[in-house]
Amino acid sequence: MTPRRRAARILPAALLASLLAAGGQPARAEAAPVSIQPGDVTQCTVDPKLAKRSLRAMWIASVGNLNWPSRTGLTPAQSQAELIAQLDLAKRNGFNAVILQVRPTADTFWPSQREPWSQWLTGSQGKSPGWDPTAFAVQQAHRRGLELHAWVNPYRVAQDATGKKLVSTHPARQHPEWTVSYGGKLYYNPGIPAVRAHVVATITELVARYPVDAVHFDDYFYPYPVSGQSFNDAATYRRYGAGKGLASWRRQNITALVTDARRSIQRTRPGTQLGISPFAVWRNVGTDPQGSQTKAGVQTYDDLYADTRAWVRGGLVDYLTPQVYWSRTLSAARYGVVAQWWAQQAAASPRTNISLGEASYKVGTTVDSAWTKPRELVSHLELASTLKDAKGRPLLRGHVFFDSSSVRANKLDAQGIVAREWYRKPALTPATPWLDRVAPGKPTVRRQGNDLLIRSRGARQVVVYRVDKAAGSVSRCDLADTRNVVAIANHTGRWTIPASLRTAGGTWLVSGVDRASNESAATVVR
Repeated sequence: MTPRRRAARILPAALLASLLAAGGQPARAEAAPVSIQPGDVTQCTVDPKLAKRSLRAMWIASVGNLNWPSRTGLTPAQSQAELIAQLDLAKRNGFNAVILQVRPTADTFWPSQREPWSQWLTGSQGKSPGWDPTAFAVQQAHRRGLELHAWVNPYRVAQDATGKKLVSTHPARQHPEWTVSYGGKLYYNPGIPAVRAHVVATITELVARYPVDAVHFDDYFYPYPVSGQSFNDAATYRRYGAGKGLASWRRQNITALVTDARRSIQRTRPGTQLGISPFAVWRNVGTDPQGSQTKAGVQTYDDLYADTRAWVRGGLVDYLTPQVYWSRTLSAARYGVVAQWWAQQAAASPRTNISLGEASYKVGTTVDSAWTKPRELVSHLELASTLKDAKGRPLLRGHVFFDSSSVRANKLDAQGIVAREWYRKPALTPATPWLDRVAPGKPTVRRQGNDLLIRSRGARQVVVYRVDKAAGSVSRCDLADTRNVVAIANHTGRWTIPASLRTAGGTWLVSGVDRASNESAATVVR
């Protein structure tokens, strides 16, 4: 039976009404479903501030102890407390995901069989911190209803050019021929097939060990250009270039990594996403008529050899979060211009969700006068919400904020404005129907005192609604956005009604949500 045929129909109003006793309290009768399939709500009026699906996330960087852990050498208890504080910060700000860096410099935040423990934990690469940070992070994030996206930097090996500080067992020490020194740092050479195989195998190990919701690459592929220097891969090119132009060959290498990584992720733990957050300008229109109306000094296609437009249009990644780290008024690359260009790419791709990276770290700085204004950041959300397809559906699927320290600092109350005006109600993350479109089973729900006892086959989370109407008047549009959402919680089998709502009337409904963010039909509480 197809997912479409499995969707339940709205039952007659009289039958729904019979499910509630006088006074608005749930009756002890069998519940009836209300269909909430995505295609059912296109005619509903939805406030963009109450969008039901939107990626709301923040990056947590570990390299250089930028965000977490705050310094090396913390005890397990201290490091765990700091990480919990990061997750609680995300929850307070209305986020539904965190992107945590777990492989910053070809070393890991888990007990890997392929690479050493990260130096950013203990101060000494290869030294165990005495606990498993990735396992703890996944568990604690999911406990709070947050997705955990495991952030991996594919090619960065060391923050110095020699790599002499690498532990002797590091793969780069075992295979120095894999590396290239450039710009004062050490990188894996993307053109060597063995390098690609090693990076993919490390990612596969990560996904096999932990139920992460996504693997996330940042914007570092071939390194950013350094004036007067060239990336020394001439010998590799002669060996593997096979008559291709150098630039085309380099782009092929990066696309091969993306393709191989995603294929392995899906084979290892189906439904786990691959997301990438590239530099936001693919090409300037002055270089390519298909490019954006920008004059950026870097173009991902030409300088980092990342064909981000092709990845989106070919459905090679599950989500893309271009780092649109500019204001609405920056002449070289206006936020609105870049957002519009990416919305056009989203319209051309049914298999990649596009969200936008936001520069929280620039708020309150004078790098651009726009960032001295409290509402610059929230204006980005307002602008992005206006970019819709022909059916009025948003083309851009959320925002990710860099970085967690800036979110906590909340300069000019800019992040607070976002939280109060846009994230005051919980939201689901965007669905990925190309990975899985089968919704969980319609929940069975029973009220026991102040608790709802919930069972939904295949669900990881539940959505609890309270509609201030009699059951017979509830429509799909009442469930089309978050205005009637009371909570999005882990599916533990029991959800406790908050004290403030225990005497509230109206109709209570519950749906189930799986790890692909598919939502079931909603059940009226009996």
